Amino acid sequence: MAWLHAFPFLGVLAIAALRYACVTDLRFNNSQYDRKPNVVIIFADDLGYGDLSCFGHPTSHTPFIDEMANKGLVFTQFYSTSPVCSPSRASLLTGRYQTRSGIYPDVFSPGDIGGLPHNETTIAEFLGRHGYKSAAIGKWHLGVGVNGTYLPTNHGFDEYYGIPYSHDMCPCPVCFYPDGSCIRPCRNNEAPCPLFGNTTIVEQPADLISLTKKHIDKATDFIKEATDARNPFFLYYASYQTHHPQFAGQRFTNSSIRGAFGDALAELDWSVGMILKTVKDAGIENNTYVFFTSDNGPSMTREIQGGSAGLLKCCKGTTYEGGMRVPAIAYWPGVIPPGRTHELASTLDLLPTIATLLGKKPPLRLDGVDMEEILLRHGKSKRDTFFYYPVGADPRFGVFAVRYKQYKAHFWTKGSGLCGQRNPDDDCRITALRTKHNPPLLFDLDADPAERYNINKSPKGKRIIPFIAKLKKKFDERMKWGTSQIRRGANNTLIPCCNPGCTPFPQCCHCERGKSSLVEMLWKYVISDDT
Repeated sequence: MAWLHAFPFLGVLAIAALRYACVTDLRFNNSQYDRKPNVVIIFADDLGYGDLSCFGHPTSHTPFIDEMANKGLVFTQFYSTSPVCSPSRASLLTGRYQTRSGIYPDVFSPGDIGGLPHNETTIAEFLGRHGYKSAAIGKWHLGVGVNGTYLPTNHGFDEYYGIPYSHDMCPCPVCFYPDGSCIRPCRNNEAPCPLFGNTTIVEQPADLISLTKKHIDKATDFIKEATDARNPFFLYYASYQTHHPQFAGQRFTNSSIRGAFGDALAELDWSVGMILKTVKDAGIENNTYVFFTSDNGPSMTREIQGGSAGLLKCCKGTTYEGGMRVPAIAYWPGVIPPGRTHELASTLDLLPTIATLLGKKPPLRLDGVDMEEILLRHGKSKRDTFFYYPVGADPRFGVFAVRYKQYKAHFWTKGSGLCGQRNPDDDCRITALRTKHNPPLLFDLDADPAERYNINKSPKGKRIIPFIAKLKKKFDERMKWGTSQIRRGANNTLIPCCNPGCTPFPQCCHCERGKSSLVEMLWKYVISDDT
């Protein structure tokens, strides 16, 4: 080894090469199950870029997510494809912009006829072809349909346990804290929230106070059973807590100095910790790829009782950064080196990345790119552009904004009621109507992530805008819009009900199974009050 002393730089290169080989080999050689890594995606709801302590919030308490960030790879430039949840969930699961599958405009309601089309290939369906068992636990929000035709078990998942849409689409009493208090009414004209086990309602109204514990029990059982059976698995855990109205179990109520949102966030953090602990205790931590992110930016309709976008502009419902840039962490001990990346990435990229890590070809016609180079070597992204669709996506307008490298051009802007009526930024409020910008507004997001300083008249801006305009034109022209599933209409008979044919519908959709005495008491109060 004398050559190492004579040429020390060769020694450095050799060590680096050895480390690289060890990292890349660990992807498959450390696996116990036919060299197939397990996959866990944890999808938070309305969690803003500034909500986590590891992303800078001074009073949030998220020790388990912080540990995940310290030992994993933190993304600072990660995007959801929509500022609301149904479209963003469709694109995550399919690796395709939501406009292709028709998940626009806005989101599904309980009685909607449509849902995620069956000709779309989800991560669960892709992995199922390669021997994986899959479970979806938590919020679905991609349609229920006739006889549950759009539920997760009809999209490649072997198991489903959860409420199939947002919990604010249900009457108020089941939404809040153990003392029964309400911050603001939910949709009292709807049926109570149904808790599904596969395609069967196992509890209605769902007791949100105990729901997270039930979900974690299901998730940990699924992980343990798959591990014992030596089956590679995919767990899609979609939480509800940080979506308004926030809720938390007895253990976390009044546990945070941040109030109701902080309590809900603490319970979300606990659930992440339980999933990671179960993976570690099962001895599969070095063979399990975990990805944590959020479906869109924070809702600010309840002002300080909502989330935070941090230094970013606006919130959920807008195509400003606060609406679509979200926290993200990749975690795989021994495989993904810890650190931070400023590379551009998106929920679109999860499916092709999983395919690459598995050594398989992804489905065709994806909008995502694989992130292997970012994850394993902290290298460059294969993505240099990102396209921002609004809530009311419409082929007449196409994408509202385009990011190319660090530059973001707004061709259209529109505020949102989800930013709150008293938002201090006029651009964010619902009174900020859809506006066309010619020339487009231009921001350098590396220097100005808050989108404060329009540089469209600068020499650099004048050079870059025509190029970005061509990117938009080309993308809009090539986009094949699927038939809108959300505009197919609604039928109240499709509202999930554990007691079909009961009256008065839908308030009578009320079953005794699994309900706490508190929820029973609250529900009886509401029925008597309504009648």
